[in-house]
Amino acid sequence: MAARFLNNVRVRCKKGCEDRFIAVTEQWVNPEGMLDAYWARTGERSYCFVGLWESEESLVAARPQMIEHLNSVREFFEELSPELGVTDPASGPVITHKP
Repeated sequence: MAARFLNNVRVRCKKGCEDRFIAVTEQWVNPEGMLDAYWARTGERSYCFVGLWESEESLVAARPQMIEHLNSVREFFEELSPELGVTDPASGPVITHKP
């Protein structure tokens, strides 16, 4: 089934916390309705997550589980800005896909 919705979040790890962050993240189990999940290293201590979902409803239903995971790794992140806090999230419907 092709993804119909996606979410992403940008974070920056504190110095010395990357290995612990990655270890905790590798143990996390994708919620029901999440078709795939990716973490990319986008710079020095900077990461971006992309989750592919069956639907927006699947994402909404999984928010408590995702917040629980975020709370387990929050201590590893630097504040991005006073407005954002430690994450810069975004989500929306997939409008194009090129396999």
